Amino acid sequence: MKDKPVQEKKNLDKGLKRSAGKPACCVSKGGSSSNTTSLPNQVVKTTGFEKRAQYYAAKAYSSQAHKGDQYQDLKGVIFIAIADFILFPNKLAYKSDHVTFDKITYEHDLKDFSFTFIELPKFNKTKEDQLSNIVEKWIYFFKYADETSEEDLQKIIGSDVIIGRAYDVLNQYNWSKEERFAYDQTKKHIDDYLSSIQQGKIEGKIEGIKIGEEKGRKEGREEGKIEVAKTMLANNIDVNTIVKCTGLSISEIEELSGNL
Repeated sequence: MKDKPVQEKKNLDKGLKRSAGKPACCVSKGGSSSNTTSLPNQVVKTTGFEKRAQYYAAKAYSSQAHKGDQYQDLKGVIFIAIADFILFPNKLAYKSDHVTFDKITYEHDLKDFSFTFIELPKFNKTKEDQLSNIVEKWIYFFKYADETSEEDLQKIIGSDVIIGRAYDVLNQYNWSKEERFAYDQTKKHIDDYLSSIQQGKIEGKIEGIKIGEEKGRKEGREEGKIEVAKTMLANNIDVNTIVKCTGLSISEIEELSGNL
């Protein structure tokens, strides 16, 4: 969203625990977490929201200053708000970026504050195959996470590990105690299995059997996932949970189910 890299971005994930969240936050362009603050989820427009945004950004900026500090060390602040309401009715775009310009020359001399507002009602894409970039994937996540099927989820995530983790975190908050227990037990079994494989890899390298060990490690890991999936199927765990726990595809699990 910005042309400068953000070194730190915290508190945005707090909203994930509450129905995919529509959080607002300030993030610093560098420095410690003390330069970061957050607002409650915004699902209804409140009077003075724009002023409130500027207040929080200013607070995050001024909180860096301590007696004897050098002003040139202050880090810039990026304010990001994701709203479930129309904030700027005269704007067509769902995302608007606000910075400070010289009124005559339009030079961007005051660079330490920027505000990005994302208005979810203006985001019109409703299918995963319409998403063309990482920004759209994140907006889709915030708007439709609780309505997304497992199959559509895999299409959206693609190779993006971070979005995948965000969906996983959100999904786990909706698990039952039984699903959580099954996940924890399966994860433990997989971790133990991979640990033993890693130990075998170390021993294999010591003995100089690198190629054979690597092949065995890969095959063994797949066999381990299959065995775990079979055990979960036998205990009537649902397919989506098994996908999460093992990494196997739905079709692979259905094939295993047919062979039991």
